[in-house]
Amino acid sequence: MTESRSRAWRRHRGMGFYMLGVLGFLALMLWAEQQGLSRHWIGPIFLFFTVMVYAAIGVYLRTSSPDEYYVAGRNIPPVYNGMAAAADWMSAASFISLSGALYLQGFAGLPGHAGGLAYLLGWTGGFCLVGMLIAPHLRAMNLYTIPDFFQVRFGGRWPRVIAALAAIMCSFTYVVAQIYGVGLIASRLTGVQFEIGIMLGLGGVLLCSFLGGMRAITWTQVAQYVVLLLAFLIPVSWLAYKQLGNPLASVVYTQQLGKIAQLEQQLQQSPAEQEVQAAYRARAQVLEARLGDVQRSLEAERQALMERIRGLRTSSGDIGAIMAASRELASLPRDEASARERWTQQLQEVCDRMQPLAGMPLHSHPFAGDPDGGPEEKQAFESSRRNFLALMFCLMVGTAGLPHLLTRYYTVPSVSAARASVGWTLFFVGLLYLSAPALAALVKYEVMSTLVGTRFDELPNWIAQWSRVEAGLLSVEDVNGDGILQFGEIRMGADLIMLVTPELGGMPYVVSGLVAAGGLAAALSTADGLLLTISNALVRDLYFRERRRRASPEQRVILSKFALLVVALSAAFVASLRSSDILPMVSASFSIAASAFVPAMVLGIFWRGTTRQGVVAGMLAGLGVTLYYMLSHVAGLQAALPGFLRSGLWWDIQPISAGVFGVPLGLLVTWLVSCLGKSARDYLKE
Repeated sequence: MTESRSRAWRRHRGMGFYMLGVLGFLALMLWAEQQGLSRHWIGPIFLFFTVMVYAAIGVYLRTSSPDEYYVAGRNIPPVYNGMAAAADWMSAASFISLSGALYLQGFAGLPGHAGGLAYLLGWTGGFCLVGMLIAPHLRAMNLYTIPDFFQVRFGGRWPRVIAALAAIMCSFTYVVAQIYGVGLIASRLTGVQFEIGIMLGLGGVLLCSFLGGMRAITWTQVAQYVVLLLAFLIPVSWLAYKQLGNPLASVVYTQQLGKIAQLEQQLQQSPAEQEVQAAYRARAQVLEARLGDVQRSLEAERQALMERIRGLRTSSGDIGAIMAASRELASLPRDEASARERWTQQLQEVCDRMQPLAGMPLHSHPFAGDPDGGPEEKQAFESSRRNFLALMFCLMVGTAGLPHLLTRYYTVPSVSAARASVGWTLFFVGLLYLSAPALAALVKYEVMSTLVGTRFDELPNWIAQWSRVEAGLLSVEDVNGDGILQFGEIRMGADLIMLVTPELGGMPYVVSGLVAAGGLAAALSTADGLLLTISNALVRDLYFRERRRRASPEQRVILSKFALLVVALSAAFVASLRSSDILPMVSASFSIAASAFVPAMVLGIFWRGTTRQGVVAGMLAGLGVTLYYMLSHVAGLQAALPGFLRSGLWWDIQPISAGVFGVPLGLLVTWLVSCLGKSARDYLKE
């Protein structure tokens, strides 16, 4: 007992020193900025310092012990495991994109894309399912990985194999989103290219997870949670104090909702905004004309650019103009198919932006459409509400099935500690989630009341700096030619809102560095756990179990480390393609986890009649229909599918919520096949 208290005291003391060190570092950087330290140095210093701290923890806690590498020795106190799980959970999606989704989509989401508060309600409610249905029961079995549960509970080969493949699938999708966020932040902090930023951040990920496994990852995530908590709360508290005189943002932000509604009404009636909408309407007509004859339009545009370049070379000789025209020529689509795809996408974007408020819904409007309006408005309302509930369901159930999250509760000493750990996780997650709607509302009010109406030659420098990182994140254009920025002329991506908050609110640049470091901590913490989950599934659950190879526990750990390295590099390559925003990529993994794991785990835990055949059939059915529904609506794959496999939306549910079909189907098939198998055995006995 004395030794246990002494160990706990050392942990608390170390945590206290670390928090004082973080606050001292922030104070030092703030003083240095006031003394004239260049912004070009502040970003790299934050990146280097935070990554080196995490790497030092990873190196110090390196281990080759299987028990330490896989489950951190099962001796992590609940409160610290709750902090680590919260950091693991926050991810780049929660930290970077959640407030951005609320900013762009309002509380209910867009007509064709549910979102808004569905993310908050779904993700938070999911921990209730984890605490009540899953985590304590898994901890009682003394397992190492999620596929271990299927091996121990059902036996045989296929339940474990399917579980391992599903864990790899959903975790890889998730980790690509985290590494994308790492590249986004590292490139902004250091000014390097996006791809180089990915590699810089990846080095930090590997140093944390490669050497120490779950033991190092746990304490690294505890350190990262402190950084991301400060990085989230300081900017939102600053904005709340600036606008309302009270730093308790989650308490007072509702005062701004009425003001935002008034500003939205003024913008809808503004003649300047209507000019912007008319300009976008004219662009839509041009794009529609191009799509009417793609081959001819593409050739005409190519010839016009070539003539323009020849004219510039013979007349003015302006090198800058010639290079700009040459780049424009090089960026033209190479063939008819790519031109059609690009112009169709541009037409969709222009059609959205020619709507009032640039296609954004009213911030506090509950759902799209109107339940008391015409048939189309009633249909839009029903579709919006249905998609909101479907997405919330998928996120909630998916949370209860994510392998990297459930593995976190293997690291505590007992079943009761697992329950307490879930409670602490919910508390630490709630500290940030309660502030996310406040941040979205405060940023929207700041944009509408301060940024809109500024002359283009007086725009702050951060707009140009973020535009250079990636055009899809931020772009402004004087569409109506009046020299004044209108709301419809601003295009901000969801992944930008949190990162740009300090500069938008006029805070010291140190706060921008802190926010970027917090986003980096969120992405790194989740990437660590995901990479470990994938490597363990590949090596421990597939390679050695399938091949029946003999190896010492230490050799298995070494092979897991090298598998982790290969997976990390593969995810970095996929992330460098910039195929999607962070939030949609993460949301897809929730539908996969929900349909693959939750029906089988819940029935396997609470119903003794669940059979191996039922679980295999249920997992394949649920996962199969989920993947089909998601992939069959991917534009590039839809054209390649046979006619009988193509289908529209089922009950207007968007593909991001495909798990709403997979989960009940998996539950039904598992129960039905288990009952039939039991009945067949009873019949044979008779």
